[in-house]
Amino acid sequence: MGAIARLPRILVIGTGDTKSEELQFMADIVGQADALPVMIDVSVLGDPPYQPDYSRHDIATAAETTVQAIMDSGDENSAMALMAKGASRLVASLHAAGGVDGMIVLGGSMGTDLALEVASVLPLGVPKFIISTIAYSHLLPPERIAPDLMMILWAGGLYGLNPICRTVLSQACGAVVGAAKSSVRPDESRPLIGMTSLGSSCLKYMKFLKPELERRGYDVAVFHSTGMGGRAFEAIAAQKGFAAVFDLCIQEVTNHHHGTVVTSGPDRLENAARAGIPQIVAPGAIDMVDLPAWQPLPERFAGRPYHAHNRLLGSITIPSEGRREVARVVADKLSAATAPVALILPLKGIQEWDQEGEPLHEPSALDAFLDEMRAVVPGTIQLEEVDTHINSSEFSAKALEIFDRWVAEGVVPRGRA
Repeated sequence: MGAIARLPRILVIGTGDTKSEELQFMADIVGQADALPVMIDVSVLGDPPYQPDYSRHDIATAAETTVQAIMDSGDENSAMALMAKGASRLVASLHAAGGVDGMIVLGGSMGTDLALEVASVLPLGVPKFIISTIAYSHLLPPERIAPDLMMILWAGGLYGLNPICRTVLSQACGAVVGAAKSSVRPDESRPLIGMTSLGSSCLKYMKFLKPELERRGYDVAVFHSTGMGGRAFEAIAAQKGFAAVFDLCIQEVTNHHHGTVVTSGPDRLENAARAGIPQIVAPGAIDMVDLPAWQPLPERFAGRPYHAHNRLLGSITIPSEGRREVARVVADKLSAATAPVALILPLKGIQEWDQEGEPLHEPSALDAFLDEMRAVVPGTIQLEEVDTHINSSEFSAKALEIFDRWVAEGVVPRGRA
């Protein structure tokens, strides 16, 4: 689908009782950009001084309650959670009826909490913009961030309009309108394969697999497994957006287990299983924990082999017992699968820097992981061992062999030319 021919409908969401001046300014900017603002009020304590398209009473009704009941629910946290529930339901119904081309939400921490929930009900390709006082903050858990969410810091605008916040608000409104007008929605004519990896300096299999899968009639999306890439992968899997996955870099499972901020959330490696999506899995880079390179190395990792990837990201390897722990976590996550799963174990290494002569080479620790994985993998999982490195052509050929067999058996739909 190309750009929309009619005026795009942009949802403008916020608490009109406290931010009416800002929200009306935003609606004016959206209108000046040749789009149609649809005002949704999520106030709790009072009505705004303007007439929204959808009132706080409409939001309460969508949540199957009343504004008074929301006010009496206990505290501001419970009240906003109920408003978020109602707003999400309303927005989902508007989208189902074809009435949403983009969304922009204004808020502090309360409004951002609601905005994240509302954004999650809109599919990939519908522009979602949040103007927030906590944009890009570590307060935002990755599992709540929609895969195509855009944010901007609400600089200098906590209370009332001023030259700084007018600039920010107008930029954000222009961005969401421009995105709605120019967005090319996902083409679903060919089955989509999700693949995870790191940059090709660390993992190289996508260079072989992507063109081979495309030649077979599939589209392939490769996700960068550095936290938010895995989050996007999981969000799309949860919506059953993949015909199959090559989840060959599950390093974010290790990251989350060891408490680093480079995380995709606690449900990494779980959503394809829940959604019944066939999975080809490998432990790519699962021996490493990624850390912000601009912070001091945590004391618990002192003395471990370290690789500085760049000024943003560095990696340490975990010892044998830590790898056994991760093997058990992986096995537990895969045990919930409702569709076929193949786990490929490359016996000669699982990332570029663990080979002989490289700084992260620890063969005894790799063997500990492999031994534990063999011991704990559920019997429902197809276990494949290949006496090669994950970056070898033989590894990629084995993954493709499994996929081709699943296609022949009808486990995965056939590709389309």
